[in-house]
Amino acid sequence: MGWSFGRIFTAVGKAVPPGDAALIHGDAVTTWGHFDRRTDALAAAFVEAGAVPGDKLAHLMRNGPAYSETSVAGFKARLVHVNVNYRYTGEELFYILDNSDAAVLVHDPEFADIVAALRPRLRKLKLVLETGPAFDAVANSGASAPPQEFDPADLLFIYTGGTTGSPKGVMWAQSDLWLLMGGGAAIGGVSLSGLDELLANIAAGQGRNRALILPPQMHGTGYLSTLSTLARGGCVVTLPSPGFNPLEALAACAAHCPDYAVVVGDAFARPLLAALDHGGGSIASLRTMLSSGTMWSPEVKAGLLRHNSELMLVDALSSSESLGIGIAVQTAATAGEPTRFMQGIETLVLDEAMVPVAPGSGVAGRLARGGLNPRGYYKDPAKSAATFVDIAGKTYSIAGDWATVEADGTIVLLGRGSHCINTGGEKVFPEEVEEALKTHPGVDDALVFGVADAKWGQAVTAVVAGSAVAAAELIAHVRTRLAPYKAPKQVIFVANVPRAPNGKADYARAKELAAAAREFAAA
Repeated sequence: MGWSFGRIFTAVGKAVPPGDAALIHGDAVTTWGHFDRRTDALAAAFVEAGAVPGDKLAHLMRNGPAYSETSVAGFKARLVHVNVNYRYTGEELFYILDNSDAAVLVHDPEFADIVAALRPRLRKLKLVLETGPAFDAVANSGASAPPQEFDPADLLFIYTGGTTGSPKGVMWAQSDLWLLMGGGAAIGGVSLSGLDELLANIAAGQGRNRALILPPQMHGTGYLSTLSTLARGGCVVTLPSPGFNPLEALAACAAHCPDYAVVVGDAFARPLLAALDHGGGSIASLRTMLSSGTMWSPEVKAGLLRHNSELMLVDALSSSESLGIGIAVQTAATAGEPTRFMQGIETLVLDEAMVPVAPGSGVAGRLARGGLNPRGYYKDPAKSAATFVDIAGKTYSIAGDWATVEADGTIVLLGRGSHCINTGGEKVFPEEVEEALKTHPGVDDALVFGVADAKWGQAVTAVVAGSAVAAAELIAHVRTRLAPYKAPKQVIFVANVPRAPNGKADYARAKELAAAAREFAAA
């Protein structure tokens, strides 16, 4: 059938018991009844301002109820979701709002000055709405959402900064995304046959997770988890602090008993584990924890399982351009084992000649996924052609991640090829070295990259945060796990490894720190 999120939320909002919680943010609770009425009124306001189906709706907000309300209201008005990184500076922010052709912009008060400065240049904007009193006045107006002819081809954009160049708007058809997210089924379940079955499941209380969303909703992992939870009639729990606070997360577990939590690798899971180890709370209510977007260390997973032996840890191998590449599931029975992804039925690992690598050959190749894929990058046919490639008459998304295939068919993720280090003619994938470093008990976090070197071409360099430990000891530790040429030539110690709010590595800032350390040492 033709799914769209506008059609789903128009029906689900009326089907969930109105007194059930839809959104919890700190002590504030928004019931499904209020959520449905508020999103109807916001949708009406967007249309009244002149927004038409296909117009772009930009979200410049931190985590909170307004993000979800804006997004669902947009679907009801057939607008296209556009995520905006709230860390962008003036020109970066102008680029994404201009490139996306934003017609409606909803923003938090902290961004009011920069929005006011940019607005005269953004000639396609029809409405700018600030969260807080003005937003609430619109949301509580009682207006009805105008009827719409929802279409499965209605779009949703996920802007991704990627590793090079300007942000790119990944264009997903809503129907395709819904099916890739399980189509209303539980994890690993069968997709639903239609809206009536989804509503019947909701009435029976099936699949209605209470999800603790820890990464920013402006990024794919946090946003799609939010969207999936709400589309099943569940409840989304977010934290009020602007940055991740593990003690606040544990307090939310105690207060609201989520059964599902979302993280982005070690950047969230490691501090959460440290707080648990120091008696900061409990994760006893959780049954599933999902990570996507970056590698998640086996030792951190094992630590979390010590605190909840019933927990299922799901490591999803996906990107903004490609969902469902592979999945790794770990439980108490397999705690500490290396992460091996079971590849999806549409997933291939292709060598330089675009031929699938032989399992067990040790040959590294690029991950490619066929089947349901994005419609391309918005207004960028050249980059679309480079990423969404025709192979034997079938389109595959090749976002740039490299991997090998084990003899049993499982995938070992190496990392993003654009960060690959060429040292002495050998290829080194940074994520592989980072994982080896983080197995040392003195290392809390690490980033690895190449630095220009007269002898090696590029020297493997590491920026490390953790307790007092000698660089030589860390280098020797890596050599016990990887080939010697993969070990760092230099280790720079920092208080905090630079990462974006979603936990992804900030390699540019890490290289700046390394350069500053070298200049200081030379002085």
